[in-house]
Amino acid sequence: MNLHRLLLERAEAGKPIRVGLVGAGKFGTMFLAQALRTPGLHLMAVADLAPARAREALLRVGWHAERIAAASLDQAHASGSTFIGDDAAAMIAAPQIEVVIDATGVPAAGIRHALLAIEHGKHIVMVNVEADVLAGPLLAERARKAGVVYSMAYGDQPALIAELVDWARAAGFEVTAAGKGTKYLPIYHASTPETVWGHYGLTPEQAQLGGMNSQMFNSFLDGTKSGIEMAAVANATGLTPAKGGLRFPPCGVDDLPRLLHPGADGILDHKGQPEVISSLERDGRPVFRDLRWGVYVVFEAPSDYVARCFSEYGVVTDPSGRYAALYRPYHLIGLELGISVASAALRHEPTGAARGFRGDVVATAKRPLAASEVLDGEGGFTVWGKLMPAADSLREGGLPIGLAHKVTLRRAIAEGEIVRWSDVIVDETAEAVRYRREMERRFAPAPGAVKSAAE
Repeated sequence: MNLHRLLLERAEAGKPIRVGLVGAGKFGTMFLAQALRTPGLHLMAVADLAPARAREALLRVGWHAERIAAASLDQAHASGSTFIGDDAAAMIAAPQIEVVIDATGVPAAGIRHALLAIEHGKHIVMVNVEADVLAGPLLAERARKAGVVYSMAYGDQPALIAELVDWARAAGFEVTAAGKGTKYLPIYHASTPETVWGHYGLTPEQAQLGGMNSQMFNSFLDGTKSGIEMAAVANATGLTPAKGGLRFPPCGVDDLPRLLHPGADGILDHKGQPEVISSLERDGRPVFRDLRWGVYVVFEAPSDYVARCFSEYGVVTDPSGRYAALYRPYHLIGLELGISVASAALRHEPTGAARGFRGDVVATAKRPLAASEVLDGEGGFTVWGKLMPAADSLREGGLPIGLAHKVTLRRAIAEGEIVRWSDVIVDETAEAVRYRREMERRFAPAPGAVKSAAE
C-alpha cells in the first residue's frame, strides 16, 4: 500500500522509472492513458511495428505532440520525452530502460522480448498471457536467476485472481476455487471471426468503426482466452485444472460459495481448482448478479469458530456456513498496468508469476479438419483452446494453442478432438518451439497430480 509514496520519492529524486512499451494496441493504449498521469514514471519509448499507429494512440489519449517527438532513445532519456520506433530489440537493449512491457499478444514475440529483457537486466511485465502460458515457468525462473522480475500484468484478470488467492492464503484460508466471469454458451466454441459479432449484438460495420479485431474478440468468446487465463492462474498459484477442463457453470456472485466446492452439494472435481463462471444461463437468460467483468476466490473456514465469525459478520456462505467468497466486480485492464511496473521496479516483486507447470491450453478442432489444412490459431476458424492439467496435456502430446498458428495438419481431425504435436508439421528449430520443449522438460509435472499446492 505504499507504491504511490515510493513513486513520489522517485519523482522528487529526479529518477523516475523508465519504461519501454512493446505494442500499442488496446491494452497498451489504455496503459498510455494513465502513464501520462503517473508520478515517478517516464515512458521513455514505445516500439510498435506501425509507429504511426502508436503515435496516433498516444495523441488520442492525451499526450502532447512535443512529448512524443524525441528523435532517438538518448534524446528521450535526456529530455524526459518519448521515442517512438519499430525496433523492439534496440529499445530493450537501451541501458536507461528499467522496465519492459510486452503487450504484443504474439507468443513467439513475447518469448523473444522476455529473453532479451532478461539478458539486458530489465524487469519484464508480460501482458502477453499467450506467451506466459506457452513458456512462462521457464521465463520466470530465468528472470529470478538473473536478478530481475518477470511479472503478470496487473489489471488483466490472471494477476487480479492471483492477488485474491494470495490474500486468502496469507490470511490462513484454504482456497477452494478461483477464477473469473465471462459470457459463455456451449455453442460459442464453434464461433469464428465471421460469426463473432452476432454473438456480441454488433454488426461487422459497428465493429469496424470501433476498431475491433474479430479474431481477438472471437478468442474471448470461443473459450480460448478463458482457458489461457486460467492456465496462467494455475501456473502462478498451484491451483490445478479439472480433468475435463473448464465447465463455465452459470453462477452469480451470491452462488459462488454454494456451487464452487467439491462434494455432493458442489460442482468442483477437487479443492484448489480454477474455474470460469458464465453470465448466461444455458438457455441464454442473464444470470442474476453475474460476474461477467470480474474475478473471485472461494475459500473455506478452517474451524467452527471461523465459520461462526462468517455468520456474525454477514458473510454470504453455502448452506453449511463453511465456504465463503470474495470477489471484485470489474477489472480495468491496461488502466491498472502501472501497478505491475511500480511493483517490479520499486519492490522488486511481481504481481503474480508462474511458479510451476500445472495448466496447459491445447488446440481443439472447431469443426472437422482435413489433412493439409493450415491452422489459424487463437480465435480463428479452425481451433479453440481447451484448458487441461499439464500432466494430461504432456501425456497426450497436445499441441499448445500458442503454436497452432500457420502449421499444416498431417491428418484429418474430428470436431472436438484435440490436435497433437504429431498431427502437425512443426519447425522444431523455431525459437518458441525450442523454448516450449525446454520448458516441458524442465517443469513436467508428476502424472496424476491434482492436489493444490502453493508453489
